[in-house]
Amino acid sequence: MTKSFGAMSIAQLSVLIQSGAADPVSVTEAVLDGMAAHSDQSIFTELLADRALAEARASSARLKSGRSRGLLEGIPVAWKDLFDIKGRATTAGSKVLRSASVAEDDAAVVSALGQAGMIAVGRTNMSEFAFSGLGINPHYGTPHNPRGKDEPRIPGGSSSGAGAAVAAGLVPVAIGTDTGGSIRIPAAFNGIVGYKATRGRYPMGGVFPLAKSLDSLGPLCRTVQDAIWIDAAMRGLTAAPAIAPRSLRGLDVVVPDNVVFDGAEAGVVAAFEQSLEWLIAEGASVSRVTIPAFDEILALMGKYGSLVTAEAFALHRERLSGPEADQMDHRVVQRTRLGQTITMPDYIAILEARERLIAEVNRLVGDSFIAYPSVAHVAPPIAALEADDDLFFATNGKTLRNTMLGNFLDWCGVSTPCGTGDADMPVGLLLSAIAGRDEALLAASLSVEAIIAGDSV
Repeated sequence: MTKSFGAMSIAQLSVLIQSGAADPVSVTEAVLDGMAAHSDQSIFTELLADRALAEARASSARLKSGRSRGLLEGIPVAWKDLFDIKGRATTAGSKVLRSASVAEDDAAVVSALGQAGMIAVGRTNMSEFAFSGLGINPHYGTPHNPRGKDEPRIPGGSSSGAGAAVAAGLVPVAIGTDTGGSIRIPAAFNGIVGYKATRGRYPMGGVFPLAKSLDSLGPLCRTVQDAIWIDAAMRGLTAAPAIAPRSLRGLDVVVPDNVVFDGAEAGVVAAFEQSLEWLIAEGASVSRVTIPAFDEILALMGKYGSLVTAEAFALHRERLSGPEADQMDHRVVQRTRLGQTITMPDYIAILEARERLIAEVNRLVGDSFIAYPSVAHVAPPIAALEADDDLFFATNGKTLRNTMLGNFLDWCGVSTPCGTGDADMPVGLLLSAIAGRDEALLAASLSVEAIIAGDSV
């Protein structure tokens, strides 16, 4: 076998399991062994060995008796440490929650994937309280980007361990959250697929929040097809809808010419533009347009502060005023406390502007897809960011800029590998659509992936 089970796509591993060539128990044991033996022990905060093996034995019994639950039967999955796992405390990447009450039940989407036959093998590391796009964590360690060849580089956040776990070949899929880019950023930095669904597409019960007006969920995986299957199961469907690649001929793609390319690295721009040329050669229609809302969103943040900061402060205000603040990452504390200056009239003004801007952009974009680089730069080295807070904040803002626009406008989005930039590090192409057009976006992403991803699929 040329690939370990964890390094396979869901499609590849499912064929082995469904045919009887691999048993869920042996698959789970091998995946757990790989996780335990891996050189970077910062990727996972916890292995769920007892639970995983029990689920694997039940999955094996179903298969042997002809009761398979479908394509996801026996497939290992890792969960970001924001999702409740029954009998475990959800720490959200913070040591202040280590002694929190254990969850009485699984999060709704954890239960849904369990019902689809998937095996929960571990909990992945993350930026503390999901409040950073870089993935640095002083409490549980910072996972190294598996694609880094020269020096340790950030994995992207906040779903840092999820991105690294898939990129390192430890698991075929990990589930993350995305409030400002926390799925699409690590997907881009690690050279994998990341799908941020439309906010509200999945039940949010048992998911530790950051900003409920922006929080969304989705998988980090190897292929868009894998994301389609996970999406269906997270919605509780017994079978995935028939989402097929659409013809690129006539695919209408809008490329913004403002904000998203500001300060972009040459290698990122080159990889993105090459991908556009390939899509155009296959018949896609690409137009360059200005999206005024992008500039207005940045202006709103400058005037009032950001929506995520306001809601994060409301969530953590008691924690920040007590002794727990001293146990938190000082950079997370500093960013969250900025929300204290956002008044109720400011917050209402942001929400009202958001509603207006969503309507304006929906009219401008319509059924077109929006494409630009997921992040304007490749994953930078860890050491300098840990040593310099000013560099940390500046890099964090730049890292989040492109993706957070989609969260503010309530878009769904898929980041697909589209080549490499500086230091041979991955670049992601972000394809987005307005809220609720997830099926159309996934179909288009299947076609785009086939053209641009090359050997990374």
